[in-house]
Amino acid sequence: MPSKADLSSTTLPRRQLGRALRDARQARGLTLDQVAAATRISRATLSRIELGQYARVRDMEVDYLSRYYCLPEARIDYLKALASEASTKVWYQDYRHLILPRFNTYLELESFASEFWFYQPIVIPGLLQTADYARTLERLHRPDDSLDEINNRVDLRMQRTRILARQHLPVRAEFLLQENILYTLVGSSQIMGTQLRHIADLSTRDNVTIRVLPFTAGLPTGSVMPPHILLDFPDNEPSVVHTEAAIGTMTFDDAEDVKRFRALHETLQQASLEEQPSRDRIRKIARRYEQ
Repeated sequence: MPSKADLSSTTLPRRQLGRALRDARQARGLTLDQVAAATRISRATLSRIELGQYARVRDMEVDYLSRYYCLPEARIDYLKALASEASTKVWYQDYRHLILPRFNTYLELESFASEFWFYQPIVIPGLLQTADYARTLERLHRPDDSLDEINNRVDLRMQRTRILARQHLPVRAEFLLQENILYTLVGSSQIMGTQLRHIADLSTRDNVTIRVLPFTAGLPTGSVMPPHILLDFPDNEPSVVHTEAAIGTMTFDDAEDVKRFRALHETLQQASLEEQPSRDRIRKIARRYEQ
């Protein structure tokens, strides 16, 4: 059975820091017990630091361990910067009352990813949605919510879309969209026309690729593929796969699971239209909505 990662008790900077310190310890041929005996840090604390589960890692602890492992100054500065990031307030913390359990984990991964590989057969991915399209979905999904609650959730989604246009550490994102998404009416023809033109315009950005998996491709993988997002990270942080549905989400971090998803995703890529034909098709369908 695939593994379901529980990353809720840690963050990406903590995991990066923990893995780096573990690698440094092992490079010196030391065990946790040996380090604990020679330093002022208990074995339990060392273990939690290496697992990325210690929320209060201080600069002095990172500096102390790094020098004990004889790391160079540049590496020590980098690890201390990671420790600082681990305790920094994330941008979406102000929206935490709107975020479903476990989606908080995905947002943290999304914030630090360097590359995204999306496949969506049902609905326009959140990072590509216009506010009107997102608002329509929120009203359908939560008909009893107040207008303020809906608008706050839409604002959260619009905040997320900024990752595609950020100047610092720009992400690389590829979206594979099943063609039926383009014909699935959400809200009104005007909303859909504007939405599809927005997608086509985004696809002209250097860091964004949007490709359509046409009806004529059939089932390239031989089975029904769920919506999924492959996330790659800097500094050799292991890749993960995130999947979601109406009743819950799963995050896969087992290397074999990720490898399998990547192979299936590549099969979908091979069956998809190239960038310019995809853009042309999206704009053609947008014009139909606008007529």
